[in-house]
Amino acid sequence: MAFNVQEFRAALTGDGARPNLFSVTLGFPVNVLNGTASAQKTTFMAKAAQLPGSSVNSITVPYWGRELKFVGNRTFTDWTLTIINDEDFTIRNSFENWMNKLNSHAGNVRDATAVNAKGYSVDATVTQYGKAGDAIKTYNFVGLFPVDLAAIDLNWGSNDEIEEYAVTFAFQYWEASTTS
Repeated sequence: MAFNVQEFRAALTGDGARPNLFSVTLGFPVNVLNGTASAQKTTFMAKAAQLPGSSVNSITVPYWGRELKFVGNRTFTDWTLTIINDEDFTIRNSFENWMNKLNSHAGNVRDATAVNAKGYSVDATVTQYGKAGDAIKTYNFVGLFPVDLAAIDLNWGSNDEIEEYAVTFAFQYWEASTTS
């Protein structure tokens, strides 16, 4: 088969999806300091995210010198956001407060307001948009909570840059707008 540019272009719906056309909606638990303000700002300050993946593990059973594979359980890898930091540190402070409620720095205990999943986990959404501004795919993360708050690098030579940091979340599962 000869290479045909026109056939390729015809097969690429909408000239391809663009990775920069997305938004993130992330709530904070009600017990987190400035959670409402941070949730509103996160929509604008979430610089990078991922559409999630998942894996279905296989179970290997040896039988007469052969390995037979059977379908196992689905697993979900952690999800990471990159956040742009501004000088009020509202979002960063809320993440620090949220994680401190999960497990305090000095006491190594969970806050009384976060003793069950309703007190420490939320749902989040990432939406992919088409070039016309319409939502073309949405993922909802269920039971999400932060597991890693990355350091912010400081450097005297970093002129003309804005601070950013990553937050990694564990979650129970995701649902997509196309998942039945």
